[in-house]
Amino acid sequence: MGDHVAPPEALDTLPKLLEWNATSRANAPASREKEFGIWQSFTWAEVRDEVRALALGLRTLGLGAGDRVAIIGANRPRLYWSMPAIQMCGATPVPVYQDSVAEEMQFVLEHAGVRFAIVEDQEQVDKVLSVGDKLPDLERIVYSDPRGLRKYDHERLHRYDEVQKAGRAAEAEHGAEIDALIATAKGSDTCIILYTSGTTGKPKGVVLSNDNILSAARSSAVFDDLRQTDSVLAYLPMAWVGDFIFSVGQAYVCGFSVACPESPDTMLLDLREIGPSYYFAPPRIYESLLTTVMIRMEDAGRLKRWLFNYFMKHAEDVGPKILDGRAVGLLDRLKYRLGDILIYGPLKNTLGMSNIRLGYTAGEAIGPEIFRFYRALGINLKQLYGQTEASVFITAQPNGEVRADTVGTPTPGVELRIDEKGEVWYRSPGVFVEYYRQPEKTAETKDKDGWVATGDAGFIEKETGHLRIIDRAKDVGKMADGGLFAPKYVENKLKYYPNILEAVVFGAGRDRCSAFLNIDLGSVGNWAERNNIAYGSYTELAQHPKVYEMMRSHVDEVNRSLAADEMLSGCQIHRFLVLHKQLDADDGELTRTQKVRRPTITERYEPLIEALYSDAEEVFAETEVTYEDGRKGKISAVLKIADMEAYPPVRKAAA
Repeated sequence: MGDHVAPPEALDTLPKLLEWNATSRANAPASREKEFGIWQSFTWAEVRDEVRALALGLRTLGLGAGDRVAIIGANRPRLYWSMPAIQMCGATPVPVYQDSVAEEMQFVLEHAGVRFAIVEDQEQVDKVLSVGDKLPDLERIVYSDPRGLRKYDHERLHRYDEVQKAGRAAEAEHGAEIDALIATAKGSDTCIILYTSGTTGKPKGVVLSNDNILSAARSSAVFDDLRQTDSVLAYLPMAWVGDFIFSVGQAYVCGFSVACPESPDTMLLDLREIGPSYYFAPPRIYESLLTTVMIRMEDAGRLKRWLFNYFMKHAEDVGPKILDGRAVGLLDRLKYRLGDILIYGPLKNTLGMSNIRLGYTAGEAIGPEIFRFYRALGINLKQLYGQTEASVFITAQPNGEVRADTVGTPTPGVELRIDEKGEVWYRSPGVFVEYYRQPEKTAETKDKDGWVATGDAGFIEKETGHLRIIDRAKDVGKMADGGLFAPKYVENKLKYYPNILEAVVFGAGRDRCSAFLNIDLGSVGNWAERNNIAYGSYTELAQHPKVYEMMRSHVDEVNRSLAADEMLSGCQIHRFLVLHKQLDADDGELTRTQKVRRPTITERYEPLIEALYSDAEEVFAETEVTYEDGRKGKISAVLKIADMEAYPPVRKAAA
């Protein structure tokens, strides 16, 4: 693994690994944070001291073995440090999505029975306090940022640095106790409880042991040759398993540095400044970055646009081949090198991806066109297939075997099988222990032999051993004529276009497919400005006739593409409408990881769906929305319905 000595596998918990890193890599950078425009760095030795002081302080406040502690806030070193500190006390960290509304937080905190909460700032304190009377187990709240909290009742509130100060003073009293808890902790003990995003119902608490997390971290580090000299930017939700594996599990195993951006608004700037070598993002992030690029190209001069299109066409032809080490002619290599100087290099620098040695995407399927765009630039972007229940890793793409239509081969230690219904099952050392306090749900998902049902439909290629995911098993269906219906595949094709932020396709059991579209306000708003199109709101812009013309052209191109796909030619879009509002997690339409909640949308927008399958040319919509401050309101509009041409399937000639 990498270019440094790996920690012994006998170190089977995060606190033990932290101590080893603090001794063996004492002066190596472990954490970085940007505050007030300046990057602050912390070595492994400094992190160990910060973590120990917090653990001792929490112990003085009464945190004990078996307790659960919520962690709520943006990516901050202090919040990451709280995880091993909690474990040093024999307790379990339970990260919570920081953008959750109070009622969502209440469910997780109540279900997990948390005694303590460690939060970032006043906003999170307010949310927890607003539901505090419904949380009988919650005793104390530790906050990191004191701004705005001076006049609050501090009977239950404690300032983070004051807890650390008390902890340092309590070394003589509790030090030996903490050392004993660290020494006696085992790999089979609970490492963390992570709540699923809840696409089909209430979130479930996934209990992951130290062995689960560290076996997955170690095997994946070897698989991709991760090194101490690597660096990552931690910007995804701390409550998401991907962030925990990359920013904690792999970081502690490999010893690389984890940087936290100043804020979500400065993430792209911070990404450029850090220039990480290891990068992970769900498809939505890559889509958003591509949208930014395309907007800038639309605003560029004629010569620059021509150069961009000319060299990107060449990059799409030869870039992935060069990346995979395949044969490419000298002239093509020289032309690609020139393109790198003029286009690809500056573009990667703008995206903050100049130093990326390994990039991953997962969470849901990425559009093939988007995937090929990044690899054409020479960015080693690969697909990863995983779940919270697997400690992330199920399959990954080996170098030299990267394709847009597969998610790779089983990662080390993982077994795969496909059942008679086409559902993917796996078994591995990373398989979760249980769903917290839900034995019946555990039994539904994991059988007695340790095999876990993914809920995804797919198949394993006989020639390559690569796994191909078709869609969520519950979403894959049949059209009325028996043809395959795979909505996610079509939605990803639609979302390749920077003007389309989200798409939801319908058609199971029907004779044709239809779709809801969300415009990307940044991209379409920029286009409207360039074309002197005035609008007063998102709804007004979404229903503009010229916007519908634009959407028509995108849907038409997708239909042409689908016509050439023998399996999915029946999924062409016959009718669509552009929604009057963006789908929003606060309205329950998306999960906190931005996945579509299909049952919610089907129920909430039933009249609109039925209108798509009627002869109506427009439909009235009125929808309740939740504003950022928690207030409720309504948005209404008359939505146009557009008809589309479907193309005859293109049959491949027999070999």
